Amino acid sequence: MAEVLNEIPWFDDLLIFVLGALLGSFANVLIYRVPRNEEFVKEPSHCTKCGKPIRWYHNIPILAWFILRGKCASCGERYSFRYPLVEMIMAGLFLAVFMYVGPSWTVFEYLIFTFFLVVVSFIDFDHMILPHIFTLSGIVVGLIGAAINPEREFLSALYGVLLGGGFLWAIAHIYLAFRKEEGMGGGDIKLLAWIGAVLGWKAIPFVILGSSIVGSVVGLLVSFGSKNGLKTVIPFGPYLALAAIVYILGGQVLGEWYISLFFPTQVP
Repeated sequence: MAEVLNEIPWFDDLLIFVLGALLGSFANVLIYRVPRNEEFVKEPSHCTKCGKPIRWYHNIPILAWFILRGKCASCGERYSFRYPLVEMIMAGLFLAVFMYVGPSWTVFEYLIFTFFLVVVSFIDFDHMILPHIFTLSGIVVGLIGAAINPEREFLSALYGVLLGGGFLWAIAHIYLAFRKEEGMGGGDIKLLAWIGAVLGWKAIPFVILGSSIVGSVVGLLVSFGSKNGLKTVIPFGPYLALAAIVYILGGQVLGEWYISLFFPTQVP
């Protein structure tokens, strides 16, 4: 039976999509509970209003929200559409990364990386924070992965941490020196260092440029509708994460071409 299933062209892709949806459900738990310092491993899913546990068949990713019409089965409390949205985003990104990169040790690392990028992005949207539990541990895990994964180079990952973290650290301190106010949080610095640890130093210019362009456009659009105008503060972490995922899904070619213009010789 297993051999027959493995011969189906789309079976692996379906498994990855389902895995992404399942992990998207867990991502929702992390997004809600980690900033509130709530238990997220042992405590079962429950309604935040009535407190009753959510039955497993009411917690099926994506489908359950639509079957229950976005309401708690016990008390009728409305659930945000963002729950199935996160699950759909995670499932779609898992499928896209797997199909583009292909089965390998690297795609395993990229899927883990993608999972946590989605988690920290939504936390940053909600609370304007990037928890150390994800960013600092991500740097360590990224470096360990580079050391044991024969498909990656440790020096490139180490340079990525130094270049990514060092660049934003310098920008933050220059901004503080001239404006006398903080323009970038420490979480963004650690996030870019984490991206460098997983994707290598060559990804850093692409991620900085891509996130800056998207972040600037979104910032201008948001400022037009805000009473604070151009002083409106927006989270930058989601745009760093988006640029990192784009780099994985083809942006690497453009990024390495750009690097080759300045460093024509091979650098790890």
